[in-house]
Amino acid sequence: SDLGRCEMAVITISRQLGSLGFEIGNLVSERLGYRIVWRELINEAAQRAGAPDVALAVIDELGLLGVTPSARSSQAYLDAVRSVVLELASKGNVVLIGRAGQRILAGFPGTLHVRLIAPLELRVQRISEEQKIPLEAARSQIEASDAHRRQYLKRFYRSDWEDPSLYDLVINTGRMTSAAACELICVAARHIDLAVGD
Repeated sequence: SDLGRCEMAVITISRQLGSLGFEIGNLVSERLGYRIVWRELINEAAQRAGAPDVALAVIDELGLLGVTPSARSSQAYLDAVRSVVLELASKGNVVLIGRAGQRILAGFPGTLHVRLIAPLELRVQRISEEQKIPLEAARSQIEASDAHRRQYLKRFYRSDWEDPSLYDLVINTGRMTSAAACELICVAARHIDLAVGD
């Protein structure tokens, strides 16, 4: 495998709100020429499952809509998400943001699992500036988002979102630019690819 080119199949990104995860995911996908898949995946999966209420509940990170789907439609949704994620992964060359990709694709060959974090105060500041909202509003949004993401993994995958063993690489964007984080991910992707022996 030519070191200059990355033949990596899949990169999953798990991120805290305010850790620049989406920005970094975009940089990585541009740099490697990969497709980036985000929320549209949820909708596609929910439509397949015929469970739009679940899609709403899952998108509703802040719990504002108060939608509580039935156990059956939740299961249909999860099965659909799983099949969409596996389908994308088998095609390869994709950056997958969120949706428990680190669990669904645990052990999937040629996959790099990345987690992006940043100190709470910095995340609050970033969200406050980005959305032009007061610091307190940003803080409660972050707390709600963290709780939602933690709960999603715990409830549906019996996993601890913050368990470092779920990831190959954990990057703190508190002391690193998005470009530097992108660089690290691309280097790691190339080396994991070599280890797989493609």
